[in-house]
Amino acid sequence: MVFVASLVGIFKYAELPEKYNPFVQYKASIEKRTIKEDDNIAILNISGTESNHVLFLDSYKNIQEIEDELKEAEAKLNYNTKKVLEGHL
Repeated sequence: MVFVASLVGIFKYAELPEKYNPFVQYKASIEKRTIKEDDNIAILNISGTESNHVLFLDSYKNIQEIEDELKEAEAKLNYNTKKVLEGHL
């Protein structure tokens, strides 16, 4: 089964809603990344789960890199999310 990833929003870290902070901290620890206040962070909701997927947008050169990462999580971008993210890369 493939889950669908839908964009919740794109936030500067300084403006990130508190409930997403644990997901962002976790992703940063995996990437061994220091989070900056002005980092652009996309939050994706994974349908059918309680999970959110975090994308530090400056980590990606193109939409294919995001799709490859999501494939590992057995998820794919919905069409609108893909279009919005392409505009931010």
